[in-house]
Amino acid sequence: MVPRRFNGFLQVGKILYICRMRNDKYHIDIEIDKLTNSIENSISGDCFPTEIHRLENSDFRNITKAKGWLFTWREESKHSDREIFKLTILGNVHVIQGLICISDFKDHIYLHLIESAPFNLGKNKLYKGVPGNLIAFACKLSLDKGYDGFVSFTAKTQLIDHYEKSLGATHVGGHKMIIYPDAALKLIRKYFND
Repeated sequence: MVPRRFNGFLQVGKILYICRMRNDKYHIDIEIDKLTNSIENSISGDCFPTEIHRLENSDFRNITKAKGWLFTWREESKHSDREIFKLTILGNVHVIQGLICISDFKDHIYLHLIESAPFNLGKNKLYKGVPGNLIAFACKLSLDKGYDGFVSFTAKTQLIDHYEKSLGATHVGGHKMIIYPDAALKLIRKYFND
């Protein structure tokens, strides 16, 4: 078995060794409400196809704390090693359903932040499936880049079990979690049928 090294981890077969932990400002703290084929209207149950695009400068005026967003996305955009993507309903690129901030570590994708739009939070959310859709995108990006779907992130303690059950992520110590290729492929197949 050939060892495979990726940002702080060494994988030998099915065993993963933590070489060093990435010190990240954030811990992922979002409920995976439902794994859908796209996003699903909470009231009608209708599903809407989605698309993901890079966040544009013109989007920042709509994703502020004053408009209910929890994170300061403009600050995240200042990190040269990060990219921010927006999830929208197909053909409606100006209404952002959720955001994800990732880094390409050249052997896997690291998830820094993920956030559903304010109207997609809580018991009265408009759409379900936004977080799952964004994480599936990170897995697909990892697969497309030749990283086999590997995605890692830092989770809040109380959500580790939730991510194991909902995403198939594996807790590898501390707050660190990894989505391995098998779990990544399940998410990709759920959201990306092409």
